[in-house]
Amino acid sequence: MKQKAIIFDLDGVICFTDKYHYLAWKALADELGIYFDETINNRLRGVSRMASFEIILERYEGKPLTEEEKVACTEKKNTLYREMLKDMSPADLSDEVKNTLDELRSRGIKLAIGSSSKNTPFILERIGLADYFDAVSDGNNITKSKPDPEVFLKAAEFLGMDPKDCLVVEDAEAGIEAAFAGGMEAAALGDAAKSKCGTYNLSTFSDLLKI
Repeated sequence: MKQKAIIFDLDGVICFTDKYHYLAWKALADELGIYFDETINNRLRGVSRMASFEIILERYEGKPLTEEEKVACTEKKNTLYREMLKDMSPADLSDEVKNTLDELRSRGIKLAIGSSSKNTPFILERIGLADYFDAVSDGNNITKSKPDPEVFLKAAEFLGMDPKDCLVVEDAEAGIEAAFAGGMEAAALGDAAKSKCGTYNLSTFSDLLKI
């Protein structure tokens, strides 16, 4: 691998919390009388909380919400989501992911997280990776969501690395776009790999070891 550092998206790459996001957004949408299904939910991947809510509100037919009401709704969703996340444990971290991370680290490669989620520290703690990464850039230190490259550029900055020396690992097309916009190559997993939009399109997480 020519890169000296790897920046990982969290959800859908290191672990999977999609089902909890979906259930929490669905509960809020139902309360507001808004139709919401898994197809709409897929549009929310890699998108900030408020931007996600704006997508959900495209189908809202009630009285327009004030900014304060929107914030209250997203906070309600996050409270539901965090309650569900309490069920997560180190068992939610696959052996493949942990073994691959350990091998990359043994090769002297710096490892970081680049996630839009403000819940990143909580999730990392739940799955036993609280102090594992060399740097964490997340929704708590950025102002722009993917496909803006801010979250990855901050991760590179925290690592003390030039962006061109960093590889981003993502499962969402918006994340791949963000990596390219930041001057980084990208390894695609999941849906992003299926659309062949990465520099490298991986079948499985451990394929990182072959780059």
